[in-house]
Order: sequence, then C-alpha cells, then structure tokens
Amino acid sequence: MAAIAFDRFYRYAELSEVLHTLAREHPQLLAIESIGKSHEGRDIWVVTATNTRTGLAAEKPAFWVDGNIHSTEVAASAANLYLLHTLVTQYGSDADVTRALDTRAFYICPRINPDGAEWALADKPKWVRSSTRPYPHDEEEIEGLIVEDIDGDGRILQMRIPDPNGLWKPHPDEPRLLIRREPAETGGTYYRLIPEGRLEHYDGFMLRIKKPKQGLDLNRNFPASWRQEFEQLGAGPYPTSEPEVRAVVDFIVRHPNLTGGTSFHTWSGVLLRPFEHQPDEEMHAEDLWVYQTTGKKGTELTGYPNISVYHEFRYYPKSVIGGTWDWIYEHLGIFSWVVEIWSPMREAGITGYKYIDWFRDHSTDDDLKLIRWSDEKIDGLAHIPWRAFDHPQLGKVEIGGWNRFHAFGNPPPKLLERELARFPKWLVWQALLSPKLELLHAGAQALGNGAWKVTLVVQNTGWLPAYVSKRALARKVVRGLIAEIGLPDGATLASGKLREEMGQLEGKAYKHTGVSFWPDYHVTDDRMKIEWIVSAKAGDTVNLTARHDRAGTVRAEVKLA
Repeated sequence: MAAIAFDRFYRYAELSEVLHTLAREHPQLLAIESIGKSHEGRDIWVVTATNTRTGLAAEKPAFWVDGNIHSTEVAASAANLYLLHTLVTQYGSDADVTRALDTRAFYICPRINPDGAEWALADKPKWVRSSTRPYPHDEEEIEGLIVEDIDGDGRILQMRIPDPNGLWKPHPDEPRLLIRREPAETGGTYYRLIPEGRLEHYDGFMLRIKKPKQGLDLNRNFPASWRQEFEQLGAGPYPTSEPEVRAVVDFIVRHPNLTGGTSFHTWSGVLLRPFEHQPDEEMHAEDLWVYQTTGKKGTELTGYPNISVYHEFRYYPKSVIGGTWDWIYEHLGIFSWVVEIWSPMREAGITGYKYIDWFRDHSTDDDLKLIRWSDEKIDGLAHIPWRAFDHPQLGKVEIGGWNRFHAFGNPPPKLLERELARFPKWLVWQALLSPKLELLHAGAQALGNGAWKVTLVVQNTGWLPAYVSKRALARKVVRGLIAEIGLPDGATLASGKLREEMGQLEGKAYKHTGVSFWPDYHVTDDRMKIEWIVSAKAGDTVNLTARHDRAGTVRAEVKLA
C-alpha cells in the first residue's frame, strides 16, 4: 500500500500521485476524477469512496468533504487525505467505516485551490489569500513592501526595525518577545514590526505593505449571500465566477444524493455551523436541533467546541460573512460544517479565549504561554530567534518572531497526524446519519382472472428524514420518493402508475422522548407502501424500483405465482 506521510505537506504533483495510487490500489473502494481546472490549469481532484460491490455511489446517500480553498491552509488537504487513508485501511475492521462504505458514498476534494497551495508550499513561498488570479485589477501597486522570503530560509517571518516611535518593545522578562508599549510610555527601546520582504520605491520614510494583486477569496465566491467588493472583499465579479468554485458548485448540484458536508480550513480549533449572516432564530427549529446534536457529537469526538458563525465567530462586531460554505445549507438544504483545524492557543494552555477577538487584543501572559509552549513542546518552531540581516532597502534589521505558516496557520509537523486523527470518526458518523432507503417487503397476491395486486413497502432506516432538512423542503429542492414498475411483455397495468412521485419519508431525528406529552400520530411515517394492479400471466416477473435522490435506490423482482 502507498506510504503516506502525515508529518509534512504535499505539493501538487506529489499529492496527485498519492491520490491516484490510492485509487489504483483500492479499485473496489475508490475512484478519482477531475471536476475541472484551476486558474493556472491544474486538475481539481475528487475521490469517490464507496464499496462498488454493494451498489453505485450515485444510488447511495453521499457526504461531501473538501479542504484547502485558502492557499496557506494546507493542513486542510492533509485532513482530507487522512480521511481517505482511514477509510481504506479500516474498511473491514472498523464497523462504522465498513457500514459507511457499504451503504453510503463519500465525495472528497482534498485541494480546491491547487494554485494557491502551490505558491504557499514553494521553495521560495508566496502567500496570497486564495486564488492566484489577479483581481480586481491586473497590476501591482507601485510602492510598498512585497511579503516574501528575503533571506532564503524557506520561511516568511517578521522584521523588526529600531525606532523610538515604534509600537513594539521587548518583554521585560522575555526579550525575544515583542509586546505593545503602553499608551503613555516613553524612554524605552522600541521597534517597528513588519512582515519579512523587500521594498519597492522606498523613500526612506514611509512604510506600507503592498496588497497582493491576487485579491480573490474563493470562499466568498459561492452563490449564497454573495455581495460585491464594496461590501465583501475578494468575492469576485459575480457568484461562481472563479473556475475552482464553479467546478465545486457544479459537481454538488449534479449529485443530488448529497446529504451533508464538511469543509476543512485552519486555524482556531473550532467547528462552525450556519448561519453566517443570520441569527439562529431565522433557522428552522428542527434544523437547529440537528445542528446542535451533530455539534455536540463533534465536540465529543474531536475535542473542538461547536459554535454558530453569526453568534460567535464574527470578524468584526457589526459585519457578517456571506457567500461562503453556507451555500450548501442555505440553497440546497444540506447540513454543512466548517472545521477550523488547530488551536495553538489551546495547546499553550490559554483557556476561555474568544476566537476572533483574541487576535485583536489579549494579555501578554498569553504570548508568554505561547513562546514557552514553542520552546518546550515544538522545539522553538513557533517563535524564531531574532537574527541580524542586512536588508537591501532598510539596512540593518532583524528577522525572526512568530512563525505563522509552520506553527499557527498549520499544525507543526510533529503534531500534524495527532490533529488530523480527531476528525474521521465524526465525518463517518455524520455520513451514517443520512436517510437510507431499504426494502421492507415486495410481493404479489392473485386476485383472479389474471389480475395481481403487487405491493412494495420501503422504509427509511436513517436518522435524518429523506428530504434531510426543513430548509430543503422550504426551498423545494428535493423530490419525494419515486416508485416505478416494469412490466413483462404482454402485461398491462390496471391500477397505479408506471412511475409516480409518492412523497417524503421521515426519519428518527425529530421524534420526541418517551415521556413527551406530544402524541406521535404517525408511528410509521418512515415507511411507504405502494400498490399496483397488474394483468399478467402466472410465472411472469415484474420489476419494482423505489428511489429517492437523497435516500438511495432499492430494487426488487416479484414473480407472479
């Protein structure tokens, strides 16, 4: 079996080879396809995982997983790869994995944004938010600092410049650590702090960071709640304008068997659920209860808290995020989660912090905890000692400080696999919540004179209803169960229809407790019975099919005898 390393990150060519090798080695379980090309022409790979001996993926309920839509968040693609590795190595030995692959399908897209990730992982890295396509203008700013690895060590760190009017000063007990000077403080040693890089057209006085001309954020390019640039940076000229997002949206829409999904990002160590732009009160109560149940299980299995984006993960108090992965729930009624992998703050023993507010302001004690954690647990990887550097424009500076990409934006290599191992059980568990159409009874009763009553009874054995969510019903995006009968030559249908939409099947999700005072009038609303009257000869065989876009397909042959 292909050896997969989970202590480093794969560049595009190597990741592609790993995925294709897995598919070649496990043809019964995996198939790989390109769903489109990136801006720079790289294939966007999706791996379908299911046991093909138990049926086609398209005829089973399915679960979507993706990652690495943001360029530097390469741990997200590693999480997808770890899921694939778990599925193929634990099939046949782990009961849940085996049942999931026998009865469900997974569509796994490890790297939505191969171009941006390739830039981030280059020998001389370059960081952009997401896509490498120039936007909104195809021109560089003339003046300013270009963020890049200027000393050639493969890292983009920080530069500190002595300046009596600088914002930053050494911590009195830990001089490696820069902290903000007090508002009225004077008389100390102070620095200006800027990213590592080189300056163009520097006049000796004014320092500013160039905005990359690659200003897109693919995560804002989805159709739901899309807004123009003046309201939401990087959203693109119109929804799905970018080939990477268009490929993903098109694939999902063309696979109506999808019932749920999870998108991997970094970093905060948290499970995020919709809405992003509305309060919980605007969500159907039943859907909120499902999110609360799956979130509670997610916290139990991963150790990550589960929260609402709108209520607890805003970038700014009066702004909301729109046009992101909310789309899969908002438009299609498919339950979706975003996982922000990795919390160095939690690793360092910082507790009770607010996920976004912490970046704006926090105690210097937190910084001390982080630098001590770096020294003691990850060999100093998170904070690099300052070292002198003769900068071509600035002269004598020092390069060092926080190592954003290698210890904050992604888990350090020695801790990567431990972090990735948190997620497969929860993903498989979510997939197993999906509706699942199963055959309960198929038979025929002779009525005399060549007439037969043919009966088909099916049931939903999944936890979720066949339609998945109340949002899906309200948006009218999911059909009811379709029942079909195939007649032998010479037979006719006296009652019933050759094909008929029969309605929806409930699941177990919305049932009350055993002591509830609300009566359950629909005890078998997870079942459906379909009957036909057929004129045919004894010994003939009729073919019955029941299918639901999200619950799967069942078939039966009934011999008239």
